[in-house]
Amino acid sequence: MLGAAAALAQSPVGVWKTIDDNTGEAKSYVQIYERGGELYGKVTRLLLKPADTLCEACEGNKHNQPVVGMVIVEGLKPHEDYWRNGTILDPESGNEYRCSIWFEDGATDQLQVRGRHWTGLYRTQTWYRVE
Repeated sequence: MLGAAAALAQSPVGVWKTIDDNTGEAKSYVQIYERGGELYGKVTRLLLKPADTLCEACEGNKHNQPVVGMVIVEGLKPHEDYWRNGTILDPESGNEYRCSIWFEDGATDQLQVRGRHWTGLYRTQTWYRVE
């Protein structure tokens, strides 16, 4: 049982608080879950905008869909001590980026989330575990 608890503690599965890059305020909650050996993440709560906010900038089947409930992290695959080769959607801009996530220095209550543009430019955010 202890082994399972330790493995779960090192897993990013759970609810994470995102932070607005510009203001430093808590922005949303994202639930990371596992499906078919890959990780996905959906917005479960908006903290700075109304709960019924739509993704007006999104394209395709996510255009004008509610942000709450939207899957914004898709297809992350495990590799060594991190997850990679997935995508992350920025609902504000509608842009999608390649994504990788990891824990830094064993801090399993802080998730490093990196979005990488096709040009090679990237941005890394720290998300904070809620549950």
